[in-house]
This record gives sequence, structure tokens and C-alpha cells, in this order.
Amino acid sequence: MTQTQSDEFEKATIATIDDADIEKDRIALGYDSAMGTQELFGTATSEAIRNFAHGYGDDNPLYCDPKHGATSRWGSQIAPQIMAAVLNAPMQGDKVPRELRGGSYRGIHAFVSGATWDWYRPVYAGDTLYSFTALESVTEKPSEFAGRSVIKVDREVKINQRAEVVGVYRRLMILTERKKAREKGKYREIPAPSYTDDDIAAMDAIYAEEKVRGREPRYWEDVSVGDEFGPMAKGPLTTTDMVVFHAGGYGFVPYGLKTGRLAYQNRQRIAPFYIKNAFGVPDVAQRVHWDSEWSQAIGNPRAYDYGVLRECWLHHLLTDWMGDGAWIVRQHDEVRKFNYHGDFQILRGRVSAKRQEGDGFLVDVEFSATNQRDEETACGDATISLPSREHGAAALPDVPADLQRRAVAMMERHGELLREAQK
Repeated sequence: MTQTQSDEFEKATIATIDDADIEKDRIALGYDSAMGTQELFGTATSEAIRNFAHGYGDDNPLYCDPKHGATSRWGSQIAPQIMAAVLNAPMQGDKVPRELRGGSYRGIHAFVSGATWDWYRPVYAGDTLYSFTALESVTEKPSEFAGRSVIKVDREVKINQRAEVVGVYRRLMILTERKKAREKGKYREIPAPSYTDDDIAAMDAIYAEEKVRGREPRYWEDVSVGDEFGPMAKGPLTTTDMVVFHAGGYGFVPYGLKTGRLAYQNRQRIAPFYIKNAFGVPDVAQRVHWDSEWSQAIGNPRAYDYGVLRECWLHHLLTDWMGDGAWIVRQHDEVRKFNYHGDFQILRGRVSAKRQEGDGFLVDVEFSATNQRDEETACGDATISLPSREHGAAALPDVPADLQRRAVAMMERHGELLREAQK
């Protein structure tokens, strides 16, 4: 790294967590606001569903082949449930008072460290999703990686064009100081992997044995506590993997990956998000996911994946196992360690309990991802509604009445504001 580059990185990592930002977040706790400025795509076209699934390596025909979906219990191609994370048509809402906008944390690094999903309804090809959000909690906590950190839980309620609640996404974010992380250098000495042809052949053997359950129902009566599923292979992680995930739909978050004139316009809007690269060119701070030099500047040995990508991988493990007619009621996951470029992951799951609740025949499962260093990098648990031999199709959960009323009110206000704007 040249002295010029070092100076640029030093400027980019100088920001510290501001107590005022934390206080602003605490004032904003619990305030619902429409997500009207997120630059995601909003409508789940058939092609968008397929591309999103392919973006994390999922070839399930329920998501990728409209003809297959038409003959399923859903009567149509549907999206992977976790695709709701990236679907967000601009939603009109009342202007958020300045005192309720929360902290900006400019120059502070943010990681997705896990999430909890509750899902209620499928996303069909052609559905458009809108979101309203609130900050549920904010906590300051010491960090082994960066000295000082802020832990935030954001809640997004996802609703379709019919004002039906599709799901609720609670995302755990960790905000850290880049300079402190660089100084501590906790992960800096992790060696780069090197694989032989035999190593690659062993990985390929796992890929070759993976199967999509698909049309064959997995009946609740046939599942026993202690049943294991997997393994599923992911990686070794490459820059190509990040490009494909972006192309599948995640590349537009959180601030927008843009090129040409659009990148220029974005840089005028959020200049601190752009940090000069080795050529002196302003580039996005988000490039920690493909630019190892920038990742090293904030204390990591190499570029690393998105937490959301690993959430999608874990979701893939579940959907391959459960079959087309099942439904994931809840998914909770925790990202425990970085997944660096070159790292290889093995995903496995286990049935931990089964029960009947109302008309639902449910199984609880535990799952994890482990890398080639035998480190657990992610883990979690889920509840899955399965079809029953005796009672029929897997039941979908009821939407809490107060949440559904709030969703209808937000969509009605959205419509009112659109009509006012058109006058």
C-alpha cells in the first residue's frame, strides 16, 4: 500500500461512534415509518424470482420454473420466502419528524449479524411488496473486534399490494469504528486457504449428492426428533459469488451500487460512503465484500461475504429438505464469524422437536455452517409447518390482528398520498 493510499484509508477510518447518534436512536425507538426511499426492486417478476434464487445457488424449480410452480399446492411460481428481504417498492408515508429519524453514524461500519423472520404468506410471481419499519432496540456494547460497538435491531413489516402481511424481518446490525477495528486487528493473521485438486474433488462430491426434495412431500408423521439433513456445500467464496449475489438483487442495498452518471449522482448525495481506491478513484465503502485491500484497512485479512448471503444459504438448506408443500414459519440465524474469500462452508441441520399447534403440524430444527478451519461461522433455528398424511396440507400461520390492522392503515395512507400527488 502506497503512502497516498494509507493516508486515504486513515481519513476514511477516523470516524468514531457519536453518543448523540445513540441518543437520537433511543428517541426514535418504536416509531413506524414507511420505507419510501430504499432503492430496491419492488415487484417479484418471474425472472426476478429465478435470478434471486440463482444469486445464492438455489435451483429449486418451485422458484425457477413457472410450469413447475403451476402444478404445486401454490398454483403458481412463488419466491423463496427470504426474497422478501430485497423486495421493496417505494411506500408513501407521512414525513418523519426530524427528531424521530435516528442517528446517522456517518463513517461507521455496519455488519448484519443475524436476523429473525416470521413469515405468513407466500410471494407470488407478479406481487409487489412494500415495507414499513421501526427501530426496536439500540444497545451499546464492548466489541472484541472494534473496541466499541452499537447493536441495533430494525423491524421491517413486509406487505403486498393487497395489504396482506407477508412477513416481519427483524435484522440485527452491529456498528463498529473502522479505525479501532484496524488497530486491534483481531482477525488480521488468519491465513489464506490453499486447496489441492483432491480438496476440490471432495467439495464437488458434496455438491453432487445434494438433492431438492421438490414435489415429494415430507410428511410430519415421517419425521423424528434427531433426524439430520445436509450436508450442503457453499464456496469456496469468490469475488464471482459476490457479483452473482448482487446481480440476483442484493446489489442495490444499503446505499446503492451504481455506475457512470448514476454513481456520480449518488456520490453527491452521500459523499462519505465513497472512499478513494488505489487509483485515487472514489469507490463505495461497501467494497469490503470484494476488495481485500480495503477490507484489510479495517482489520480483516481478506474481503468477506454479506451476512444476508449466509442467511440465504441457511434458508436454502431448509427449503431443499422440507419440500415444495411445506412452509417456514420462523427462521432465526446468527452470524458468528466472518466468511472470507477462499473460505468453504458446510451446512447441516437436525430436527430438535415436533409438535401440533392448532391446525399446524410443526417441526423445530437447528442448523449451522462450519468452515474449513472447523469454525462455526453461522447457526440458528427454525420452525417449519409440514403437510400431514392424515390432516392434509401444511398450515400457514395467522397474522396477528393488530399487525394486520396497522398494515392496512399504512397502505391506505400510501394510497391517499399517491392520489394527492396526482392532483
